[in-house]
Amino acid sequence: MTEKQPYTVLIVDDDKSMRESLLDLLESAGWRATAISRAQQVSDHLVNTTPDVILSDVRMPGMSGLELLASLDKSIAPPIVLISAHGDIPMAVQAIQDGAYGFIEKPYEPRRLLTVLTHAADQNRMRQSNTRLRDRLFKLSGLDRVLLGQTDAIVALREEIMDLADTPVAVLLQGDTGTGKELVAHALHDLGTDPDAPFLALNCAALSADTFETEMFGIEGQSGGRLLAASGGTLFLDEICSCPLAVQAKLLRVIEDQQVLPVGAVSPVPVKLRVISATNEDVAEAANSGRLRKDLLFRLNTIVLTLPPLKLRRDDITLLAAHFLADYAQVYEIEAPPMEPDDIAAMLSHDWPGNVRELRNVCERRILTARRGVGSMQTAIQSDTHLDDVPDTLREAVAAFERELIGKAIKAHKGRMDATAEALGIGRRTLNEKIVKLGLDKDAFL
Repeated sequence: MTEKQPYTVLIVDDDKSMRESLLDLLESAGWRATAISRAQQVSDHLVNTTPDVILSDVRMPGMSGLELLASLDKSIAPPIVLISAHGDIPMAVQAIQDGAYGFIEKPYEPRRLLTVLTHAADQNRMRQSNTRLRDRLFKLSGLDRVLLGQTDAIVALREEIMDLADTPVAVLLQGDTGTGKELVAHALHDLGTDPDAPFLALNCAALSADTFETEMFGIEGQSGGRLLAASGGTLFLDEICSCPLAVQAKLLRVIEDQQVLPVGAVSPVPVKLRVISATNEDVAEAANSGRLRKDLLFRLNTIVLTLPPLKLRRDDITLLAAHFLADYAQVYEIEAPPMEPDDIAAMLSHDWPGNVRELRNVCERRILTARRGVGSMQTAIQSDTHLDDVPDTLREAVAAFERELIGKAIKAHKGRMDATAEALGIGRRTLNEKIVKLGLDKDAFL
């Protein structure tokens, strides 16, 4: 059972002796207390840390406790308890109506003050717990959508993900390109014990032995490494068989020792990482040929999950297509076209070498042609499908297409980035990187 963390409180009072008195009382009761002298400082304080409850004086220079209460976003801010030597019944009633959790008059009775603060903190933690539960359930439904299907292999895969999500065991994901390995890695993380922990995805094929330690371990006294920043979360090693051997040795040391040694440091720094790796290659062949260290493989393949190719999931193709067509119809703000018998026949006769990713792209092309009142699944499947108004270069075409698609998805999902990433079939981290790279302004689409 996880040990309950001490309650935290932010005290706001311009009277130094009162701040010290409240600090002594709360710390002696086992609280973690921080005190500031001005209500104007609260917003800056909440940027870095969120207490369980705020205890604020009412009458203060600059901004009063009532004005502080009015300035807070009640949907996300901690509950606020007001305390004042000048309080009266109308002020107390108004404060409660405006959203204050409680109102205490000075001189306060310590036991009553602690009781009110404890109830406020308990309520806040329960609210946060319920929010995490709703997010967890949303992600769970997202897992069903990402791994949509009723074939035995997909049903078993969903069950394995649920069984493994809250364990620290290393998982190796195997599957052809386009089968959804990174999405499964995200699902294992998001459905785990701490979905808010970092998720660090590394494309192993792009790692360089020359810069690995500087980037991943950091430099003593200058910069922190990416692995240290991800400590407590998940390390996703994509394309592990393409990882340079020199980097494999460094990764193995980190995984075995659970610590990193920043460049120039004398002592190592501990890290705690749940490792998930992925490959579309035969790991046994890669190990036998010397491209993948066997000792590293033994650290990565405690559990192996195999994602089936779409050609072995024929019974799921129509269901997946209907799902993707509905998603893209919402993005492009049109009605999804019905799937005719010829459409279904075309999909079932196709081998789908690009797997689910290819099917998703085909469905998007079908929606794009449906906007002009033409097209079919057969023409969408054809690799020589042409789109109108294509820019001069491939890079420009891809960028223009991504800008339009991401913008419409952000609008369709009203700025909810997790839902946007899911609709686009990419991870949240990948979406953030594309927004930055393409210079998109999220607010401009809302």
